[in-house]
Amino acid sequence: MSNDETIIDRNDTDPSFTDEVAELKAKIVTLEDRNVRLVEDLRNAENEKRYAEGELFRLQKDLARIRAEMERLKTPPLIVGSLRDILPNNRVVVKSSTGPDFVVALSDYIDPKDLIPGSRVTLNKQTLAVMDVIPASVDPIVSGAEVVDKPNITYDDIGGLKQQMLELREAVEDPLLRPELYAKIGIEPPKGVLLVGPPGTGKTLMAKAVANATNATFIRLVGSELVQKYIGEGARLVRDLFDLAKEKAPSIIFIDELDSVGAKRLDVATSGDREVQRTLMQLLAELDGFTAIKDVKIIGATNRPDILDDALLRPGRFDRIIDVGLPDAEAREQIFSIHIGHMNVDKKISAKKLADMTEGFSGAEIKNMCTEAGMLAIRDGRNKATEKDFTAAKDKIKDAGRNKGNPVPAHMFQ
Repeated sequence: MSNDETIIDRNDTDPSFTDEVAELKAKIVTLEDRNVRLVEDLRNAENEKRYAEGELFRLQKDLARIRAEMERLKTPPLIVGSLRDILPNNRVVVKSSTGPDFVVALSDYIDPKDLIPGSRVTLNKQTLAVMDVIPASVDPIVSGAEVVDKPNITYDDIGGLKQQMLELREAVEDPLLRPELYAKIGIEPPKGVLLVGPPGTGKTLMAKAVANATNATFIRLVGSELVQKYIGEGARLVRDLFDLAKEKAPSIIFIDELDSVGAKRLDVATSGDREVQRTLMQLLAELDGFTAIKDVKIIGATNRPDILDDALLRPGRFDRIIDVGLPDAEAREQIFSIHIGHMNVDKKISAKKLADMTEGFSGAEIKNMCTEAGMLAIRDGRNKATEKDFTAAKDKIKDAGRNKGNPVPAHMFQ
């Protein structure tokens, strides 16, 4: 018998053959496990490759950004100048911040439409060529004067002052909301309104109510902020103030405590007084200058009209002067009704009775009296204010040294 026949004749009962089959099966299982591990390793390697590629892309972007930032930081500084005149052949006259005037070339990237005499430009430090046109600077005092959010004061929050509010709305609100009324009758609306009266009578409150009723930009500034230390700074602030108002038109400029910058000019004055006078003259020029301010309305407020300069009070500047005096009995009743309407008070409290017992009180003092009455109720552990609280609050305000009557002579408000 040949060897081949010997192999064929072997059967599963042969122990050696069974061992070989078992060994082969074990090797197959081992190879399959190894294959699974290799597939898993390959999948992990592919994930790591994708992660590495993403990191590489991110690092390349960061590197490009850092290189661009380094190039920007290495760029030589530019000089700020002022454009004086435009010449032919792509040349201009500029005044640098160092002082003298220069005739220089223009960068090809500048749009000729942006070149306006007086605008600010940047100059190359070496060639002084004009590189760019930059926005005009606005003083932080002026830019911070713009009231972004409308005041939450409405006409319903003001007690009394019906005639005064009517005159203010006719002079400020109607020209902004209904200019056609003035065009039909053929007259120019007032440029400005001056509110005069004792402290606490509602002058600022009236201005806030008008600002709330219109869609105009409301710009509020205290007169003392226009008084600056250095010569010409106050006048520049006034120019910036009106430039901002024209840019944001329609707008309302409210200058509180106008007497701090609008006092009468005297022959004998210190250097500080002369600087205040320069600021006043710039204000006079802006109110009634060559440039029209159609969509800009000015509201001034003061409790010292007796010291204001005559040039400020003449028609053409503050065309309408509104006397905001101490409230009468009816007005006091309305003011009390407004304030106690927001309070938790005893049902026996009468706004009319409170008005009768507060002769000579201003609107601010009435509000303070209501606040004091509420605080006295809180002190006693009550959640309602009684008539006794209001009486005690009135006496407390009097004892605090309140100046009775009008602190400014009545004839000053005529």
